Amino acid sequence: MKKLAVIVTTPPSSHLTQTAFQLIHNTLSQNIELIGVFFYQSGVLNANQYLTIPNDEFPLQQKWQQLNKEHCIPFYLCSTAAEKHGLIKSDDPMSMDLILDEFIIAGLGELVELTLKADRVVQL
Repeated sequence: MKKLAVIVTTPPSSHLTQTAFQLIHNTLSQNIELIGVFFYQSGVLNANQYLTIPNDEFPLQQKWQQLNKEHCIPFYLCSTAAEKHGLIKSDDPMSMDLILDEFIIAGLGELVELTLKADRVVQL
């Protein structure tokens, strides 16, 4: 079975983030194993539990949560990028007050491991 890792670097308001979600959703219906999604740069904003999406826009955050619950896909959140974007405190990097439960705080070492385990890596 082929293995795929996805790196999301765009905020929830970006069409590229919706494209990443659709790619992942389509991947799961094929014979491809999604081994993890790494949220990096502005992509960490997808984990902000206080993000408000207007009713007339695609509910991306709810879709990420649903995808995680249904398929147990690990969502890794870059700790440095999360700190830069104000999601975690510099004096307490394990603080998760602003982050959705589905996301795991990780470092770039986890990204390296994902890329080594995957047959393909897609970054959006």
